[in-house]
Amino acid sequence: MTFYNEKRIILASNSPRRKQILSVFGYNFNVCKSYYKEDKFEKFSYENIKKNSLGKAFDVAQRISFDAIVVGADTMVILDSVCLLNKPQNYNEAFFMLKNLSAKTHCVVTSISIVESSSLKNLTEFTKTIVTFRKLDDDEIIEYLKVKNPMDKAGSYGIQDFLDESNYTNPPKESFIKKIEGDYYNVVGFSPYTFEKMLKSF
Repeated sequence: MTFYNEKRIILASNSPRRKQILSVFGYNFNVCKSYYKEDKFEKFSYENIKKNSLGKAFDVAQRISFDAIVVGADTMVILDSVCLLNKPQNYNEAFFMLKNLSAKTHCVVTSISIVESSSLKNLTEFTKTIVTFRKLDDDEIIEYLKVKNPMDKAGSYGIQDFLDESNYTNPPKESFIKKIEGDYYNVVGFSPYTFEKMLKSF
């Protein structure tokens, strides 16, 4: 992984998972919370998810007074091609989301947008990962919801609760996840590999 030292990097997110990924991959960055109000959509489209990631980055880029690369991101969980599973509003929503994911394959798409604060030049890229759940029983879902807090996660689960980069290609039997095709970190919420390519082309 190369480093981008020409400009300061500003993450327009308070997400602990995105901050952790950038740190693990060696980026020096600061955090500036975005006040952009995410649009809530019922159906997935690349334009919809781009609107959120780019909106977050633009909000911060237009508020800071120094030259920097501002990074915004948004993650959506898509079931049955178009149906969006957003962040649950309560326990019942979280339960039924996981119930719907049981024994099914869904798609996780993350949009990353970068904006240069001085010129507002911008670039957006998408990363898609396919995730298959094994069949879950109600007791497993209830126990997971007791132990973990999925209310801030699209789809009501965190992939890092079950797998890490060392075992995601061969998930343990007790994991909710049966199979992953694609970028593990994208399901966590931010692909460092996509971000690296964006910086190089930017």
